[in-house]
Amino acid sequence: MSVTAIPPRASAVLTIDVDAVAANWRLCRDRALPARCAAVVKADAYGLGAERIAPALAAEGCREFFVATIDEGIGLRRILPESAIFVLCGPLAGAEGDLVGHRLVPVLNSLEQIGLWRDAAARHGAALAAAIHADSGMTRLGLEAREVGALTADPALLAGIRPVLALSHLACADDRSAAMNGAQRDLFTRLAASLPEGMPRSLAASSGIFLGAAYHLDMVRPGSALYGINPTPGHSNPMRPAVRLEARILQVRDVDTPMTVGYGATHQIARKGRVATVAVGYADGWLRSLGNRGHGVIEGVRVPVVGRISMDLTTFDVSALPADTVRPGAMIELIGPSHDADAVAAEAGTIGYEILTALGRRYARVHVGGAA
Repeated sequence: MSVTAIPPRASAVLTIDVDAVAANWRLCRDRALPARCAAVVKADAYGLGAERIAPALAAEGCREFFVATIDEGIGLRRILPESAIFVLCGPLAGAEGDLVGHRLVPVLNSLEQIGLWRDAAARHGAALAAAIHADSGMTRLGLEAREVGALTADPALLAGIRPVLALSHLACADDRSAAMNGAQRDLFTRLAASLPEGMPRSLAASSGIFLGAAYHLDMVRPGSALYGINPTPGHSNPMRPAVRLEARILQVRDVDTPMTVGYGATHQIARKGRVATVAVGYADGWLRSLGNRGHGVIEGVRVPVVGRISMDLTTFDVSALPADTVRPGAMIELIGPSHDADAVAAEAGTIGYEILTALGRRYARVHVGGAA
């Protein structure tokens, strides 16, 4: 995946391979059959552009999509007029009409949200679709076991609500050996059995899909794996890379001791060499924690970050490369095949999810593949 025509004014280019995202969805779908495969496209498809990615997934046959917020759901409805769109954060008081008007399906996370949706159904005089979230151990959103029991004891609590999905979320799915995975699966199975009969069940997100068929149930909900993040840490990544970030060199400097680089003079030049500066910084999502820890790649050669990451600039030690290779206008790969988002995350002390969702809006964004 490369960019053949870089806009002249672009100091950095983010290339997004829509076909790779589609291929990753197909891999998840095939792995989970006969379960249905949805797609999580919250946070603007993990920062990569839902406007291009969601239609490509719909063209592959994806019929159910998950977002985090009501506004995300409204935006996605403009792109996907017919698909089922689930809103993970559920209804907010006073915003129920937005969910109804845009045909969004809230995930009901508490008895309070169930009450909001029940009242909305009464006002609209219609049964309103919803998903029921049972907390199986994440201790975040979701109904506790006693609250699921309250629904069982008093079916009137769901009056006017048409439950279309029971879901939960695994806390440790990226660790295949975690005993909590099986415990959550067993608890969710018991809780879901006490909800209205016939509701499809969904437990596995990206990593959960790779725990095996016992976790697939009726629907899986891949998110990060679609965008190339490894769902099986510690093992080879089965997903295709979907992102490449390249930054144009603005300036190359000859340096020697006792010079220092960047704010706080945190990097001391030890010997003669060269440093190159690119116009990417923490305002672009190139995290400040990569200072003196991260690296880029030029023609297959690793070039370390030297000095702090500033708001708009990052500096690399390019001494190991010939001078004619490293010049103003040449590109340094920050994320790519030899240095993917998971590798950048490891250097930054975070996870690939944060690397992708932090990518800023100042890059020239180029989507390749998918529908134009």
